[in-house]
Amino acid sequence: MKRGQPLKPGPKTAGPAMFQGLPPLTAPTLAGRVLEFFRTHLRHIKGEQAGQPMDLDPWQIHQVIEPAFNTLDADGNRQYRTIYLTVPRKNGKSTLGAGLALYLLYYDGEPGADIISAAADREQAAVVLNVAREMVEQSPSLSAVTAIYRRELYVPATASSYRVVSSEAYSKHGLNLHGAIIDELHAHPDRRLYDVLTTSSGSRRQPFVFIITTAGSDEHSIAAEVHRYAEKVRDGIVPDPSFLPVIYAAPPDADVWDEEVWQACNPALTSGFRSLNEMRTAARQAKEIPGREQAFRQLYLNQWGTTAASRWLSLNAWDACASAAPLPEGRAFMGLDLSATTDLSALVLLIPDADGGFDVRAEFWCPEERLQERARTDRVPYPVWVQQGHLTATPGNSVDYTFIEARIMAIMAEREIAVVAVDPWNARELTGRLAQNGVPIVEVAQTLPNLTSGAKALETLILSRKLRHNGQPILRWNISNAVADVDGNGNVKPSKKRSHERIDGVSALVTALSRAIVDGGESVYGSRGVLVL
Repeated sequence: MKRGQPLKPGPKTAGPAMFQGLPPLTAPTLAGRVLEFFRTHLRHIKGEQAGQPMDLDPWQIHQVIEPAFNTLDADGNRQYRTIYLTVPRKNGKSTLGAGLALYLLYYDGEPGADIISAAADREQAAVVLNVAREMVEQSPSLSAVTAIYRRELYVPATASSYRVVSSEAYSKHGLNLHGAIIDELHAHPDRRLYDVLTTSSGSRRQPFVFIITTAGSDEHSIAAEVHRYAEKVRDGIVPDPSFLPVIYAAPPDADVWDEEVWQACNPALTSGFRSLNEMRTAARQAKEIPGREQAFRQLYLNQWGTTAASRWLSLNAWDACASAAPLPEGRAFMGLDLSATTDLSALVLLIPDADGGFDVRAEFWCPEERLQERARTDRVPYPVWVQQGHLTATPGNSVDYTFIEARIMAIMAEREIAVVAVDPWNARELTGRLAQNGVPIVEVAQTLPNLTSGAKALETLILSRKLRHNGQPILRWNISNAVADVDGNGNVKPSKKRSHERIDGVSALVTALSRAIVDGGESVYGSRGVLVL
């Protein structure tokens, strides 16, 4: 494998004597030696304990280390080949995984040990290895025998390595792994990487696969499959002496606001590793914002099966933001969502104020010939909204984008527009014409990284009543329909796929907010044409 130049070179000689420079571990049990390794060689790298020896929490010792290393088969090898640990975030699972990977690398007695950190993408896969690398860099004894690369730790004396792979590795069937740390299994897009890693250790004496994850939302994913299997092993339904399930999760019928429930499924709360006050804050927000209860259950209580579609935003809180005040003058941002031509298209206007709030107005278009049909299928009064002026029906059986183009140009004639943020789906032809006419277009791909700032801002603005709207009924209907996608890091965005009814206005609103927050009131797009994010 090509490694390039190491960040820190290893020893110049690579013989057994050099590697034997590591002090022996003398604890009487294998688990004791693992704990001795953690205490002797590893230091905390973050938080208040940074620089202190790494003494593991009781739950990590009794639920993971002792059974994993002290339970032996008839040949004296480790009985458990796969350890499945699922626990809410911020309970120290990445630190534990990093330390175990290093033990396997240096002290497990496996020449040519090949150890992998694996995740859905390369950046997530590097999370555990980066923690391990910092631990090695802070250890004089470990760093003395290690060549340290950005994505790999290599021990020349034993030809052992610890490196990163991601989902592209499903095709790398030449792996011969001694250990694998599979991080956040719930985020893996399919089962291919998992299958390769868990079948790549046939020639190893006592391979070690450590799966660490929080709960996910897809009941048909590989993570859900492994979790159900772990529950069956735990409950004695499936006998598997090679599989160790360690599950910290609140039961489905638990009172999610009960702090005793939090303590039971967050073992790091007892040790003080994670903050009880932070959990209390998250719980208060989850009570106020319906869409956040889903994330609270998943990330803080580790509950599977709680992410079925539920309303993201409180309709009562939205209604409380209604204002009869006229739209103020001033510079504005716009968001445009051009769904399929047979459906609704939405344009949102945002005008910021000096206090961090916004006035919002929304306009909608739909095809005239499909008005009655859409009213029946969507079960909302499209014809009435047209009569009331809330909806523009364009001639024909698809939305005529020239009406939207004309409206945008009319608004630009009335006030300065900093940015028109556009979902690029179905929009390229229209945005091209608008850009040629001097409209400051920015294409915003509808991804979690692009939209989470706007989605979280929308939550905050609604709760603080800093988003003033005029009660537009179609936008209100969209608000009531909106369901959010939330990932393991708490990123959030409106989900058209999971929302059962239309949310075009919400999508346009979040897209506009995302750009308004990024630009902070200063437009740099007016002379650049279309930019793509």
